[in-house]
Amino acid sequence: MTPRPARGRLRLAVAALALAAAASSLGAGCAVVPQNRRKRLADPMMQLETDALDAYRRQKLYSTREGAAGGDGAPAGGGCGCQ
Repeated sequence: MTPRPARGRLRLAVAALALAAAASSLGAGCAVVPQNRRKRLADPMMQLETDALDAYRRQKLYSTREGAAGGDGAPAGGGCGCQ
């Protein structure tokens, strides 16, 4: 029969190993991107909207419908669409 203190040390070792694995996986996701490589990450293919004109139209409709100055974080007109 195994004494109880050895069982507690085993649990502590497993918990420490799990904590170290979680910390290393979270730390691996952080990276500093050099200035000369940011252009590649900001490629238009990485955008959620495929059509820039369609995205502009949607934003224009939203800001016109909102009708309040600064409703979407940018200064807007009076809601008549003549921004």
